[in-house]
Amino acid sequence: MNIGIVGLGLIGGSLGLDILAANKNLYEEGFFLDELNYVWGLSRSMETCRYASEISAVNIAAVDINDLPNHNYIFENTDIVVICTPIAAILPTIAALAPKFSPNVIFTDVGSVKSAIVEPASKICEQSGQRFVGSHPMAGNASQGISAAKWNLFKNRPCVVTPSADSEAVREVRSLWQSVGMNIYECSPEEHDRAVAMISHAPVMISASLIAACQQEGDAGVLKLAQNLASSGFCDTSRVGGGNPELGRLMAEYNQPALLRSLQTYQHSLQEVISLIENKQWAELEAFLANTQRDRAFYMD
Repeated sequence: MNIGIVGLGLIGGSLGLDILAANKNLYEEGFFLDELNYVWGLSRSMETCRYASEISAVNIAAVDINDLPNHNYIFENTDIVVICTPIAAILPTIAALAPKFSPNVIFTDVGSVKSAIVEPASKICEQSGQRFVGSHPMAGNASQGISAAKWNLFKNRPCVVTPSADSEAVREVRSLWQSVGMNIYECSPEEHDRAVAMISHAPVMISASLIAACQQEGDAGVLKLAQNLASSGFCDTSRVGGGNPELGRLMAEYNQPALLRSLQTYQHSLQEVISLIENKQWAELEAFLANTQRDRAFYMD
């Protein structure tokens, strides 16, 4: 299979590593060289392109697709193009690339928002005979860039694939993510966005707000003491709030309705806790915490 990866950061680089690492197993199983996976990549940075090639995340990479060796061959023979750019760049990237490829090439993405992407991306692809299936691999860490790419990043992690009338395209995209060890869940863009707002996007805003609230302590001595005493509990709770600011903004911008819904639900729950504490309803507070202790298990691996 010939695969293009546009955006060679943590996700794109890790995907390339796993795809090309699979070639060794395929070769040992008796596949011929021309039957093995081939990965080309694009990045805004030539240094990233060189590093991605050095670590075998790609076979070849370039800043501009027309600079790839044998790019006309690539236009004719690519099977899937995976867009691993920030959310705001997904649609412009597809619009720029799709007309270059032969019909029936499948485009997919890794964006954490689907409602704002799937329908317009599908329309862009249809104009030049391409196909689009939305996907969202739920994997990653606090690190960024190609230097953070790692093998088995996706193993046993969930991946959402959005439905399409083109069942063959859906099957190919599912197969791609399954090949790197992911567990596939198929749901509509709207369902996806509501779910990730609860377990991914709202926690970023809540965690960031916790950090901001701590920083509002007016007594400099107390603030410094809190910073010195902060340990694993605060580290765990604040981790996602200390992540990539651009990514956080794009989550809010492109998933605003679902995110607001989740934050308003959280606000109501937090107010309930405040009321219990204000009114010294200690038994009720303990019951509330017992429920959350029990329910946390539903969200764990």
